[in-house]
Amino acid sequence: MPRTGFRRVLAGSMAGAVLEWYDFAIYGILAATVLGPLFFPGDSGIVKLLLALATQGLGFVARPLGGIVFGHLGDKFGRQPMLVTTFLLLGLSTACIGLLPTYGQIGIWATVLLVVLRMIQGFALGGEFGAAVLMVSEYGEPRRRGFWAAWPQAGAPLGTVLATALVTVVAFLFPGEAFDQWGWRVVFLVAIPLLVIGFWIRRSVEESPVFQAAQASAEARAARAERSSVLEALSRPRPVLHGLGMRLGENIAFYIYTVFVIAYAANSFDYARGDVILAVTFASLFQFFGMLGGGAWSDRVGRKTAMLVPAVVLVAWAPAFFWLIHLETLPGLWLGVCVGAFFHGMLAGTEAAWITELFPTRHRYAGASLVFQGSSIIAGAPAPLIAVWLIDSFGVGTVIGYLVLTMAVTVVAVATSKETRGARLDALD
Repeated sequence: MPRTGFRRVLAGSMAGAVLEWYDFAIYGILAATVLGPLFFPGDSGIVKLLLALATQGLGFVARPLGGIVFGHLGDKFGRQPMLVTTFLLLGLSTACIGLLPTYGQIGIWATVLLVVLRMIQGFALGGEFGAAVLMVSEYGEPRRRGFWAAWPQAGAPLGTVLATALVTVVAFLFPGEAFDQWGWRVVFLVAIPLLVIGFWIRRSVEESPVFQAAQASAEARAARAERSSVLEALSRPRPVLHGLGMRLGENIAFYIYTVFVIAYAANSFDYARGDVILAVTFASLFQFFGMLGGGAWSDRVGRKTAMLVPAVVLVAWAPAFFWLIHLETLPGLWLGVCVGAFFHGMLAGTEAAWITELFPTRHRYAGASLVFQGSSIIAGAPAPLIAVWLIDSFGVGTVIGYLVLTMAVTVVAVATSKETRGARLDALD
């Protein structure tokens, strides 16, 4: 396709990915500081934190449902309509959180509305990411698919950088009580201009040529008429299971190194919260370049090698990460989160192309969404909550064990999977 057309596809996919992770990053940051006291009653600080993190997890609960619904619709009607629909739902629900009255103003309804909006966000996210990765993968040149597919993945660290930077700026402009009472709303309302820009880009993106070719096939139409593409993907469970296993440790590592570390370092040690947020922001840049580097490396050495190396490193890094945090020095904190974020990026950057290549065209959207979003409910959603509970109940050693064990599952899943580099995406079966 023309270079300008591919750039539009890439920009549209990136816009959604950045907004997606911007939303989750700001909620994770503010859950540990503002949202707990404003939306959850009670006297215990740890209970408010746990409830706020649990509400974050509810957004993940809806993601598999969104993956199922949009996965089926995307395989039936196309990737482009899903790109626009999910993006609108995501942006509007994020902005609405910034307009919510608090528990002190309307009581329990504030909590209920926050939960509902988190569920809508999760539902939209369930279809958003699969569409973004698939569009870039199916449009991009095959020999550099790993690199191009890593770009929507890289929306996660960019969204985190944007979120933490804006929280820092707004907290500086409206310090103390002003930020806690209303300044935090500005960070959510920034979703509105992001929504306008992203919608303008996405509505002009043309449908994936790979999907168009499959849609034109009488065989593909007959197959789609027989049963849901979700059932098609589940009828061949091996790729789904490999994908879920790979995503288990990767997803948990991401939330430990970003969301959990903010609450843990700031609440359990003498680190200033602003210093921790700055370290996580800077680490997100390492993660961004790790993702692009991992995707590009996988085009040279293959997907399996490019995922196995960082997965093994992350297994070994878990105890080193917590040891560095316990030193209570800023250089140790920065080293811990930056190294962890970089190797996580290498792993996550490669997985985008790999998961796309696991499935044939007629149920690729459904299969990829089941992997991306199914892992969120078993890994990403409970990760910060489990980590806080483990630390509070049993000590830091159990969280290290949690990281090591889940990353070991990822290593096994990758080692036993097939190599997909060079796979043709126009295959119907």
